[in-house]
Amino acid sequence: MALPTTVWLVSAVILSLITFLALNRSQKDVVLRRLGLRRRRASRPSTPSLEKQQMPSKPLATSALDLFATLPPSQRGQLNKMVETMPAAQRQAMGDLSFDQNTFARSLLDFEEDYRTADDSKYCYSGFSVRELKALGDFPDYSALSEVPMPQPYLEFDINRAKPRPYRPFRWAYHQTMSLTKLETDWWIELESTYRTRIAQRKELYAKHGSSVLGWLPGSELVCKELMEMVLQFICARYPQYFVLSPDKSRLENKILGTVSVIKEKHPLLILLDNVPEDFGIMLRNPETGFYHLRAGMVCSALGWNVGTKIGLKLHEIHEPIPDYKEKMQFSMDRFFSKMPASKPIQRGSWGLEVDQPLYMPPGDPHESYRDFQDTTLTRSRIHLRVDWQTLRRLPLSAGIVFNFKALFTPLEEFRDEPYVPSLMKKVLTEGKENLMKYKNTWHTEHVVVPALEEFEKEQIEKGIIEKDWEPKTLEDSPWFPGWQEKWHAQQGF
Repeated sequence: MALPTTVWLVSAVILSLITFLALNRSQKDVVLRRLGLRRRRASRPSTPSLEKQQMPSKPLATSALDLFATLPPSQRGQLNKMVETMPAAQRQAMGDLSFDQNTFARSLLDFEEDYRTADDSKYCYSGFSVRELKALGDFPDYSALSEVPMPQPYLEFDINRAKPRPYRPFRWAYHQTMSLTKLETDWWIELESTYRTRIAQRKELYAKHGSSVLGWLPGSELVCKELMEMVLQFICARYPQYFVLSPDKSRLENKILGTVSVIKEKHPLLILLDNVPEDFGIMLRNPETGFYHLRAGMVCSALGWNVGTKIGLKLHEIHEPIPDYKEKMQFSMDRFFSKMPASKPIQRGSWGLEVDQPLYMPPGDPHESYRDFQDTTLTRSRIHLRVDWQTLRRLPLSAGIVFNFKALFTPLEEFRDEPYVPSLMKKVLTEGKENLMKYKNTWHTEHVVVPALEEFEKEQIEKGIIEKDWEPKTLEDSPWFPGWQEKWHAQQGF
């Protein structure tokens, strides 16, 4: 064995040993149990410090220990600011806000434990005690808790004319990366003119497919409630002309649909199903391993998978079909989830090409047959770009991570006048990495799409819209193209 390799292995072993020895006794017990070196004991593991921890220089050597030993940054410090403006009764209900690390480590809620029936002295891994969670009550100020500002009111918004922003998340060179950017907080939940149709379609899907599209597991009670309240706070602030919470926060009036939702009459995800055409996947940390699992979700826009087949799985198990995920992304994504702060939500986009506008296509769906061949009768008018514009954020109280997205469809013809988009898209389709393009599954449309893009590209060159010698690359304002705002405003009229 070459000397540098030997040195690396020895260093990795020493680093792993040092990390192991740094753990407390109950953490060591968990690690040894997972290695099969100690009989399982009834007592639960202790939990390490909330302080941010450094990753080792050779991460693969100690990744399991690091995930177990890393908790997300806590937002409980915001309580000290909020308590100053609380009514006296609520301040008293909060109790002593002092925090003892050892007490916290001994008192974590179990993975499947319902905080509503737990002892007040127990803690969520976010650092908030059950007593504090209950004292905060319904609809606390999540912008203060998370340090993410509430959106600006969008008073000129007209649900009957609104178009989605024209996301074009094409990249070149095209590699398998998450391509994350900072969330535009005004656009966390984006509504548009398909609202009524999508709400009806999604409720029909739930009535037909049940737990395949919407479900929750024990231990997700807090995070589901928290998500629902954050979303309702957002839409009431962003679209006040359409959504109003009653003064006692018990009812949501939806002026688009002409409905009133009594919030505690249904599970929080069902309240969202009735009012928000957005998909949500909810991940929670397993205290015994540090891995994040899908513990609840409402996903009515999945292609090739569904909630029923993914719920309960770890993050890397969910992404198992994705090319290069295990080799290039698994460790970094596990680490990202373990350290992501509530104050820094992010966004990204994924895309594909579809015949018509399939919203929900589980394995075995008849629409899948379109992907098996290139239909010679297929016309441009039936082909759409599907963009799943996605956001990822940690919730402040539960410390759950919520992945949400919305499927947006754009006709192929729209790209004709969008500078550089046809050239960039053609480059990805014709020269993209084989395994990535196979996974993206665009082949069944390419015999129509590529000639159309070539036509659009030629027109743009002839009209001077783009340079003749332009080499395709990720656009500077990606996922946008030059002049997108003018086109978007013109199309919707505001």
